[in-house]
Amino acid sequence: MFNKILIANRGEIAVRVIKTCKRLGIPTVAVYSEADADTLAVEMADEAVFIGPPAPGESYLKMDTIIQACLDTGADAVHPGFGFLSENAAFPKALAEKNIAWIGPNPHAISAMGDKLESKKLAAEAGVNTVPGFKGEIEDDQQAVEVANDIGYPVMIKASAGGGGKGMRIARSDDEVREGFKAARNEAKSSFGDDRILIEKFVEKPRHIEIQVLGDKHGNVVHLNERECSVQRRNQKVLEEAPSPFLDDATRKKMGDQAVALAKAVDYDSAGTVEFIVDPDRNFYFLEMNTRLQVEHPVTELVTGLDLVAWQIKVARGEPLPLSQEQVTLTGHAMEVRLYAEDPAQNYMPQTGPVLCWQPASGDGVRIDHGLVEGYEVGSHYDPMLAKIIAVGDSREDARRRLIRAVEDTVLMGVRDNRTFLAAILRHPVFARGEATTAFIGQDFADDASMTGDTPPSQLWALAALLRCEVETPTSALRGWHSSTLGAQPVTLRCGEHTQTLYIRYQDDAAQISVGDPAQAITLAPLSDNRVAVNGVAVDVKVLQDGKQYWLQCQGRTACFTDDTHTAASSSDQAGSGLIRAPMDGAIIDVNVKAGDTVSKGQVLVVMEAMKMEHSLKAD
Repeated sequence: MFNKILIANRGEIAVRVIKTCKRLGIPTVAVYSEADADTLAVEMADEAVFIGPPAPGESYLKMDTIIQACLDTGADAVHPGFGFLSENAAFPKALAEKNIAWIGPNPHAISAMGDKLESKKLAAEAGVNTVPGFKGEIEDDQQAVEVANDIGYPVMIKASAGGGGKGMRIARSDDEVREGFKAARNEAKSSFGDDRILIEKFVEKPRHIEIQVLGDKHGNVVHLNERECSVQRRNQKVLEEAPSPFLDDATRKKMGDQAVALAKAVDYDSAGTVEFIVDPDRNFYFLEMNTRLQVEHPVTELVTGLDLVAWQIKVARGEPLPLSQEQVTLTGHAMEVRLYAEDPAQNYMPQTGPVLCWQPASGDGVRIDHGLVEGYEVGSHYDPMLAKIIAVGDSREDARRRLIRAVEDTVLMGVRDNRTFLAAILRHPVFARGEATTAFIGQDFADDASMTGDTPPSQLWALAALLRCEVETPTSALRGWHSSTLGAQPVTLRCGEHTQTLYIRYQDDAAQISVGDPAQAITLAPLSDNRVAVNGVAVDVKVLQDGKQYWLQCQGRTACFTDDTHTAASSSDQAGSGLIRAPMDGAIIDVNVKAGDTVSKGQVLVVMEAMKMEHSLKAD
């Protein structure tokens, strides 16, 4: 038995592990950086240890600091979560030297499967189908072009280390290979400290389907069937579900058998995932093996009824697997979406800011994994994922509808997020039919105006105008007062890049608000603090004021409006400001100009890195 477990991670995965430890009666230790002092994980853990500045390289990636935290608190085991040190084979070796247990796979398996070049060789030797590609490391962009031409376009350029869509580019020409090779190598070095690159054939419009495996220290390995993760943006998973709506029983069995064979080939002894791409004819090819718990593991837990973290802990302390392959069963269907601090209307730019209001949805079949508390400041040092919203139902359609409600009922204010984008995906007919491939967002969904939620609906503009007037004129008797009977009260609001002037007239307890061009009249009558009658129909509304900003959520849409009623007008046809203002905190990695240069509008002047992504800052 473990006396105390330290979680070498942060955010929702730290909270997830703590919950299982509490259920098993095992005390926990959280570690936290300066940016994470006021988080749910720190609040929930029995003990918490400060480990350094916000930058991961100075806190969560410092093995010596984390090991010292174990020694200081008496923690005799470490759960790494995912990311950070979870796939660093040197970490479990260093823990072993201090007689601290590692809740994860053995270092040999981590090393063998963490290297994409080596893992492809081992997979082929174990009889696993592999993607055609160059079996070796690419040295420079010229070799990359030669290899790409030998394989045939399109090709995938990808980092040998790491995962999560980082260090990956698709290329369809020699020029794109040269550009993609440089960008992938820089991103890989920044994200993983390893800039080795490989190139393989890119399968057009595939499905991304992975097999969850679990092994113990007695040679037993089982698979818990599949998860489909085809809905992706920039090679980053957006939505996952189990089981896949695409696989048939024969393909499912073949993929499961190959995943188990690969796990046995490296003596795998923890939870892991073997990832495949599957073409339209259900031919499947090995992509990589993630030697850790996956972000999307909850959907497998919900359809199998198993706690994967509990299994990891039991396996780490030497217990055999509690189930044989024949005893693994599936019940129902589960889906998960990733809630990100990002603005889909601004090319999914990661967002920073305070969590002013956080109310996760609840209800039958709904699970929210998160590490948020109100007041937490979302910064640029970590991945922008804030939470996972998950739903399970008797059928895929039941799960889909529950998940739509859970996404739209979750309240988050203070930082922009992707809930409108997620709900639009779930409602899209291609996804609803179970036909989404990895090309879905880039092709089937590319022209869907609802994907970004760029322009809020008229009723939100009207609600914001009413809220602004009630704040400015708290005495109801004076609302709408004029020294004459001329006109209506104008209110100018800004939301993102959009600005509107609305006109309000009061009549008894209601307000008639003119919105848009041509004007649309909306009648609002406040019924209570959280309920308003919109054109006679009562709806729930959540409002929050933050200075000159008004956050509103109504009928699944959230928007932040700024009061520009008394802001001086400015010309749009003018010289640049002479300043470049970054949209978030980050690190400058490239400057493309020097003092004295003449620049033009739209020219990229600076490249910065924030939330594990590169962003171009352009001249205004």
